[in-house]
Amino acid sequence: MMRSALVAVSVLALSACATPETRVRTALMDAGLYKPIASCMADRMVDRLSLIQLNKLSGLKKLRNKDVRKLSVDEFLKRTKSLQDPEILGVVSSSGLICAVKA
Repeated sequence: MMRSALVAVSVLALSACATPETRVRTALMDAGLYKPIASCMADRMVDRLSLIQLNKLSGLKKLRNKDVRKLSVDEFLKRTKSLQDPEILGVVSSSGLICAVKA
């Protein structure tokens, strides 16, 4: 009985850790990023931003209606800047640059 409870708690703890990264990766892919870049960025962003900051990024959902191929870097940064959190802007910018170079 105790072993089952321990296994259940462990599984729940692991799934709670994976959920934010999966959500961020999926959101980035929905916004038009290729999976390797989205995965790299999500990994970096989840390690560097709080859950509150990650939730603020959901405000960028408006980008889904845009043709990402026509979206300029300036426009993306402007929208990220509109979240009014310098740390988010720094992490998203640096993650995007680092992950794009790796790809």
